[in-house]
Amino acid sequence: MLLAIDCGNTNTVFSIWDGRSFLCTLRTSTHHARTADAYFTWFSTLVKHYGIEANITDVIISSTVPRVVFNLRVFADRFFGCRPLVVGKPECLLPHPPRVDPGTQVGPDRLVNSEGAYERHGGDLIVVDFGTATTFDVVAQDGAYVGGVIAPGVNLSLEALHMAAAALPHVDVTKPQKVIGTNTVACMQSGVFWGYVGLVNGVCERIRAEYDRPMRIIGTGGLASLFAQGDMLFDAIEDDLTMHGLTVIHDYNKKAQTS
Repeated sequence: MLLAIDCGNTNTVFSIWDGRSFLCTLRTSTHHARTADAYFTWFSTLVKHYGIEANITDVIISSTVPRVVFNLRVFADRFFGCRPLVVGKPECLLPHPPRVDPGTQVGPDRLVNSEGAYERHGGDLIVVDFGTATTFDVVAQDGAYVGGVIAPGVNLSLEALHMAAAALPHVDVTKPQKVIGTNTVACMQSGVFWGYVGLVNGVCERIRAEYDRPMRIIGTGGLASLFAQGDMLFDAIEDDLTMHGLTVIHDYNKKAQTS
């Protein structure tokens, strides 16, 4: 069994893959001081709760927070007896190496999403990921990540608005009943929701014009399904795209080791 770990700026997700499907997906907050023992206590308690026989033999990690990688490595080595693959490290091979400016370090989450999207949908894609940042990843016809766009995330924008303007409350992200709000909360929700619908539409239109090829748009991240209600933004929504990409990269490295 493979344990796929996706560590983002806000949350860290653990998924157990048995070669055919994900048996479970567990989520915790990202905290760089969490020890290997603490990870295992939390992980083993939940796995036992769900009644899963987790015979982990391999671990793969994607982390946008470098400080947590060491303890996750120790966690894999101490409790599963394996050396984990870490996306972005030289020993972790990619099926389709990125084509970007020399010296550029591409976020591992963007590489993983690109591989997962290409495996499911082929090339000529824009992958829109609603995370702490809202990212747009361009996947070429041959599957390579060739660049993209980074914008502030939805919740990050809301938090900044709340922090900077004392009179404005903290609000949940939801689709408003109408564009013109008649109270403060409705005005903020409309601004965030329709503002980000406009952002996605506008950025994707400009990417398509510059790329000069027909492209499909794939949405992922926790808020993708919400924003899909606002317009015909996406050709497909993939809730498990990052985890699927991790399994693709793991399989590629396994085959490379035996060839």
